[in-house]
Amino acid sequence: MRPATAADVPVLREVERRAGRAFADAGLPEVAAAEPPSVEALEGHAADGRCAVAVDDDERPVGYVIVDRVDACAHVEQVSVDPDHQGQGIGRALMAWAEEWARADGRQGVTLTTFRDVPWNAPLYERLGYRVLPADEVGPGLMTVVSDEAAQGLDPAARVCMHKDLSPAPS
Repeated sequence: MRPATAADVPVLREVERRAGRAFADAGLPEVAAAEPPSVEALEGHAADGRCAVAVDDDERPVGYVIVDRVDACAHVEQVSVDPDHQGQGIGRALMAWAEEWARADGRQGVTLTTFRDVPWNAPLYERLGYRVLPADEVGPGLMTVVSDEAAQGLDPAARVCMHKDLSPAPS
């Protein structure tokens, strides 16, 4: 794991395209066909220190995560792992990086939005300690994320908002 750099951006876009192809098999061809974040957006995330990459032995990125600040939490904007490297704990390591970023940024939780019924989405995050947020716990910033996703064609009925509490356990 290391911070992403501008030089990584073309590879990150390819990782996103390759990882996204699995959504076609899950009945979501429009997600599979979606373009990855723009070069400019990815360069901005890297420059801001909000993007990390998992690399192979040749230092080539094989996965990445982007975080942002939404409401009082860190928010996982995107996490993707190249299909040739899935099942090796890379996604978990990327999520752990996001949680450490959140702690370092003074956040006591991490949120994300994801597909409810895609096996490598909500069910995976639940195994990592995330829980589905009921509607009355979704903050205004996260509601804006959901609205933006709907405007991009993602069905809100198929999506969930999730949260992981990072606050210290009471002693």
